[in-house]
This record gives sequence, structure tokens and C-alpha cells, in this order.
Amino acid sequence: MTSESSFVQRAIPKFDGHYDHWAMLIENFLRSKEYWGLVETGILVATGGTAPTEAQQHQIDEQKLKDLKAKNYLFQALGHSILEMILKKDTAKDIWDSVKTKYQGLMRVKRAQLQH
Repeated sequence: MTSESSFVQRAIPKFDGHYDHWAMLIENFLRSKEYWGLVETGILVATGGTAPTEAQQHQIDEQKLKDLKAKNYLFQALGHSILEMILKKDTAKDIWDSVKTKYQGLMRVKRAQLQH
């Protein structure tokens, strides 16, 4: 038995309203899948107004597939009410940024209210 087959896949961390904790868990999960770079920086596209080379197009297609997989994990991690908020987001980065903006800010407001 190889070490790869003995590795137990952990469940996708579900968002439970505690953004900071969930963000740390899902980031680590996506890093382990080698998708975090896409979530952090997005899909790189050719610039300069010229059509991408065949090699560049292949790389873009690979990134789009990885992004689709990362989006799938995020969809599975988020509840129904949040899915409605992110349904029209095109990339894993868009989804991540949207959830971060809404819930990280919400947690800061709650902490500030508790301190007063």
C-alpha cells in the first residue's frame, strides 16, 4: 500500500458562520489541492491585444479547468443562502473575494460591538 492510498481525504470544510476559522481551513484545503493560487490571483490571460499562442491557450485552458474545480469545492463548502449571493460569480477568485468582503467585514463589526 502506497502512502498516497493510505492518505485519508478530509471533508471539505463547511462554512458555519465563523469566517476567520473557515477561511483558514478552506485555504489550507485548496492549497493541498494546488488550487489556492487561482483563488488568490485569478486566471491569467494573455494581454497585448494579440491572440494567445497555442502554448498560452493551453495554459489558459488548464487554469480554467482548475478554476472550475476550485469553484466546485467552494460551492460544496458554502450553504444555500450564500450560494444565491455568489451564483453569478465567474471565477473562484470572484467567489472568494465576495464571501471575504461580506463575512470578514461582518465579523469585524460583531467584534467591535462586543468591545463596547
